[in-house]
Amino acid sequence: MKFTMLFFVLALSSGYAQAQKLKESEVPAAVKSAFAKRFPAVKQATWSKENATAFEAEFAVNHLEQSANFDAAGTWLATETEIKKGDLPSAVQATLSKEFAGYKIEEAEKAETSTGVFYEVEVEKGKTTYEIQISPEGKVLSKKEEKEGAEKD
Repeated sequence: MKFTMLFFVLALSSGYAQAQKLKESEVPAAVKSAFAKRFPAVKQATWSKENATAFEAEFAVNHLEQSANFDAAGTWLATETEIKKGDLPSAVQATLSKEFAGYKIEEAEKAETSTGVFYEVEVEKGKTTYEIQISPEGKVLSKKEEKEGAEKD
């Protein structure tokens, strides 16, 4: 149940196709303060408003692309970090090999939330693309088909 709610929160707060880019001056002070406390080494971020209640900062740490989501009060919701395909846990790789045989991994991210960690992987075979969320133990938590030509969430 926690993961179901988590996916709902992440769907609302990350990668939304209609994200509105913001100037730093348009980001609430509570959000900027929470971001600075959580990521003190980050000196520059690109901000967007994902929906009515969520703000997203995009930035890089050690040459890794990351994004962090916060609600308007500054409460941290999630952090996603781009990872190399080979850095996926072996259980995740085994699930992908078994359940998505013949699909090519296009992107991989590690998602961290207050309720835990999961991996978000985009796989493609021909004209079929899926966005899959997988637990570190290799359990498929969600699978969403991306329609060709449609903007990604």
